[in-house]
Amino acid sequence: MKKKECFKCGEAKPLSSFYKHPQMADGRVNKCKECNKKDVSKNYRANIEHYKKYEQGRAMEPHRVEARDKYIRTDAGREASIRSKRKWIRRNPIKRMASTIVGNAVRDGRLEKPNDCEGCGSTPKRLHGHHDDYAFPLVVRWLCPGCHNKWHKENGSGKNAE
Repeated sequence: MKKKECFKCGEAKPLSSFYKHPQMADGRVNKCKECNKKDVSKNYRANIEHYKKYEQGRAMEPHRVEARDKYIRTDAGREASIRSKRKWIRRNPIKRMASTIVGNAVRDGRLEKPNDCEGCGSTPKRLHGHHDDYAFPLVVRWLCPGCHNKWHKENGSGKNAE
């Protein structure tokens, strides 16, 4: 079995432990897969904000949005969505309870849901009932998804969420 030495860790390893690269003399990168993975992981952690922004941009590319829409209409997509929702409910019982209380109060007329976002004043298709403190489930601010996400990025989770 032919071996090659990794320039990073100095170990002699089989060629299968190195990624293929057509421009290298032997057709393999000079750094082993393990060292390569460690370097990529280290770079990702060091530049996490850059990569988050990059991935958010990629996620909104038209062909990706279309692929997600198609997937969610398949049996596998629906099952994945149900699994995800159930997992969120298990991990967030207090938030789920508050959401249910708000939904029931709106349905029963005990809580009025406005048409406009309290953050930016827009009239979106959906408004989220935001809780600053989950100990008071009927005290909500009605925010559009953008304002709701912005609030949580700036302030973290609401009080008594866990």
